[in-house]
Amino acid sequence: MSEKFSYKVLHVCKQSGARVGELTTPHGVIQTPIFMPVGTQATVKSLAPYELDDAGAQIILSNTYHLYLRPGHKLVEAAGGLHKFMNWNKPILTDSGGFQVFSLAKMRKITDEGVKFQSHIDGSKHLISPEKSMEIQTSLGSDIMMAFDYCSEPGVDKKTAKGAMEQTLRWLERCYNYPKRDDQILFPIAQGNFFDDLRIESLERTVPYAKCGLAIGGLSVGEPKEVMYHILDELKPHYPTEMPRYLMGVGSPDCLVEGVLRGIDMFDCVLPTRIARNGTAFTHQGKIVVRNGKYKEDFTTLDEKCDCYSCRSYTKAYLRHLVNVDEILGGRMLSLHNITYLLDLMRRIREAIWEDRFLDFVEEFRNGPEYENM
Repeated sequence: MSEKFSYKVLHVCKQSGARVGELTTPHGVIQTPIFMPVGTQATVKSLAPYELDDAGAQIILSNTYHLYLRPGHKLVEAAGGLHKFMNWNKPILTDSGGFQVFSLAKMRKITDEGVKFQSHIDGSKHLISPEKSMEIQTSLGSDIMMAFDYCSEPGVDKKTAKGAMEQTLRWLERCYNYPKRDDQILFPIAQGNFFDDLRIESLERTVPYAKCGLAIGGLSVGEPKEVMYHILDELKPHYPTEMPRYLMGVGSPDCLVEGVLRGIDMFDCVLPTRIARNGTAFTHQGKIVVRNGKYKEDFTTLDEKCDCYSCRSYTKAYLRHLVNVDEILGGRMLSLHNITYLLDLMRRIREAIWEDRFLDFVEEFRNGPEYENM
């Protein structure tokens, strides 16, 4: 492993076993547990880097599949890499492109070589193999690269799930063996669908490839939350302690709290900005759909416990007006608020862990409006 990366556990909560950690990367130190805003196409939709910085973002995620198709990874490389291209000087994680190939491509054919697919943009034909995914991510220059994996669909039979797991492991070995820069590190991804034994087997066979972090994929893909929590409970005793665990694609407040309780250190999701563009906000009183008519004459702030620019400056009535007339500022301000809210939630979680009261925090959260109204 490169000396530019390290992880250490700073404190384990005596009440819950949840932990605060510190992940060191070439572009900065990340305090975990952490939520990572998603900048799919080299931008967190509608927000400038300084706004993310002010909100408390420590690391963001960008998407290999989308950046490969537009503007092209070689163009980003020519620009000096993703950090310079988008003017973000903190850590960046890039996903492998695997999930998008399976969810967005018009047509796809999976072989041991990789995935042949047609672009969802123009129908052009492409092949992403483990080596191609590594090549793209190397050009992008992210701090953390994700291994190319096969995310099987919810509800498949065990034979199909096992086949996808085995394919993921074969691809992982090829990603692992691909020559890497010393300023990048690979996170492998454990799969296994919703089968307990496959999940544990996948994790145990994945751990030898993990040098400073690993990910849990294939959850939060439409299954009931109780199913996800059960899988995380089953996996928790099998995690290595000396590296962060990343639960991919999870970003609702309740899932962040429950995930940390089950040993997760890193999360990402497009949810906070996606629902913001539709007029919905996370608040300390639960979800608020500001486009609703009941807020037409509500001249109170969106969230009195939030100090973001939106909450300091605007009322629910004004934000509702912006959303309902499709003004860009509405989605921007709600996105800024939602990102700020989630990052502050993670700060509160870390504080509770440091103070050995995280079980009390979880109990209060479960019985409060933030959880009830999700």
